Amino acid sequence: MATQDYKRAYVWQLPVRIFHWANAVAITALIITGLLIAHPPAIISAKEASEQFWFGYIRKIHFMSAYVMVAVLILRVYWAFKGNKFASWKVFFPFDKKGFVGIWHSIKIDIFLQNETNFNERNIHTGHNNIAAISYLVMFLLAIVMIFTGFGLYAANATWFFPKMFAWVPEFLGGDINTRVLHHLTMWGFILFAIVHVYLVLFHDWLEGRGESSAMVSGYKFVRTERTRKEKELEKEI
Repeated sequence: MATQDYKRAYVWQLPVRIFHWANAVAITALIITGLLIAHPPAIISAKEASEQFWFGYIRKIHFMSAYVMVAVLILRVYWAFKGNKFASWKVFFPFDKKGFVGIWHSIKIDIFLQNETNFNERNIHTGHNNIAAISYLVMFLLAIVMIFTGFGLYAANATWFFPKMFAWVPEFLGGDINTRVLHHLTMWGFILFAIVHVYLVLFHDWLEGRGESSAMVSGYKFVRTERTRKEKELEKEI
């Protein structure tokens, strides 16, 4: 399609972009430090315990990253009610008839690699497609599990009130071991999501050429003018 048939659309507002990148950095730091905490390198020795403190810094980075994750998660929940239609909480619950059609379309494109030329324009999303929306909902639930189990494990050694609010979690889950296992498994859920997420962003950027990657920096995507008109018609119908 000709270039003039596309225009820039402001999709991702600044708070959404801040959440995305701050959360990405925090989760990356949590995964790296979490793996080191779970499987300390063999260089730990009596010298580390008496003369060095590098493992203490690893734990400090882990806890600081957890606080960043909590802060930006609160920001994102707030913006789900204050942001534009692409950031709205309603996007993450595509469980109506139209939503299931969109889910099947995303599966055909992303997994079975079928061509979308015959697909109805009504089911093309400028923001998140329906599969992405559901995956982000699942990640939000996993983040809640990660926060509860992580601060639950930290509560016994914490001096601040916030971690102590989760002191009941290990007892509820049957002990520290169960809590730690659940915390660790949730981390692998984040790793799997990150791999799939990066792949699909790059795949759609190549497939559609609408600025999928750069949009989370600039906030803008390129959308078809015909698509924008049809979205307006749909909004009038609702």
